[in-house]
Amino acid sequence: MPSDFLKYVPIFSELSDETLTRIEQIGFKKSYKKESVILMEDEVGSALFLIIKGKVKVARRSSDGREVILTTLSDGNFFGEMALLDGLTRSATVTAMDNSELFIIQRNDFINLLLEHPEISIALLEELTQRLRNADMKIKALSLKDAEGKVATVILQIADDIGKIKQGIVEIEKLPLQHDLANMAGTSRETISRTLHTFAKKGLIELEGAKLRILDYEKFRETYS
Repeated sequence: MPSDFLKYVPIFSELSDETLTRIEQIGFKKSYKKESVILMEDEVGSALFLIIKGKVKVARRSSDGREVILTTLSDGNFFGEMALLDGLTRSATVTAMDNSELFIIQRNDFINLLLEHPEISIALLEELTQRLRNADMKIKALSLKDAEGKVATVILQIADDIGKIKQGIVEIEKLPLQHDLANMAGTSRETISRTLHTFAKKGLIELEGAKLRILDYEKFRETYS
């Protein structure tokens, strides 16, 4: 029987146990300590990375040297697919936000999987399309919305990535640091702090240390989408 972690990766979730066992045999596991760089922007890409446990941030450097966080990813997510498919250099730097364990598949092995199992290609296209939609939403928010709208968009993105929903309440167990949230929203740390407290006063969220709860997820999304 294959390890359970492969079953929770979207592009592999519909595959048979036999195929998952084969995938597990062609890849390998590697651990990364918190804040260690996993891959660098502009380096040649030769592998796909699956997150078994932990959390990473995907970021680029702006023209003035600032870090711009594109997204955060956690258990069951994957990254590195763009350079893997087109053979070009990495489009962003990925850094471990927690101690993380990854499963790595080399390019030739992954390409062979796509040829042998077209259903993986279809699932990959679906996942990439959803990521493109999310990116479009974020670009629109960051260019057109006010501070509250920008911060809300980032919270919704994090909720979709790592949040857990129960009875309409979405809980984010470990919210990124305010510095990282500011980099994601294209604003200042002070604006993040002020806006989060505004949301709390409005009864939209609850803050408890690093934990954040969206008390009515659908209402919050409707208000700020």
